[in-house]
Amino acid sequence: MTTHDHPVDHELVQAAAQIAATRCRGDNHTVAAAARARDGRIITAVNAYHFTGGPCAELVVIGAAAAQGAYELESIVAVGDRDRGVVPPCGRCRQVLLDYFPTLRVVVGNGDGVRAVPVPDLLPETYVWADHQLDGE
Repeated sequence: MTTHDHPVDHELVQAAAQIAATRCRGDNHTVAAAARARDGRIITAVNAYHFTGGPCAELVVIGAAAAQGAYELESIVAVGDRDRGVVPPCGRCRQVLLDYFPTLRVVVGNGDGVRAVPVPDLLPETYVWADHQLDGE
């Protein structure tokens, strides 16, 4: 796998950390995500844990962004509550992020090793949903 690091959007990391510290309470909300829209706005959200498998914070932020009219996201980060720091996206989130935003940068790593990588780097040799859709003929 070839990794292409990009500058880390520290304001985005800080926004997610702030939401994790102030809005994540109890077992239902333990991770916050922040995404930067193409127009510069930062959209935040928290996960919605449920024993049946609620959505991760990254997926909730996609919906929150759409509700605010932000359909193009440039970068995203998830941060755990209780000062756990940056949390990498799970496999499902990686696939959804790639399908929705193939040029998205994802902040991963921890401490001084935090870096921003293109979402395709998180899923080498992946299935790309858009590549397998039938043309509407």
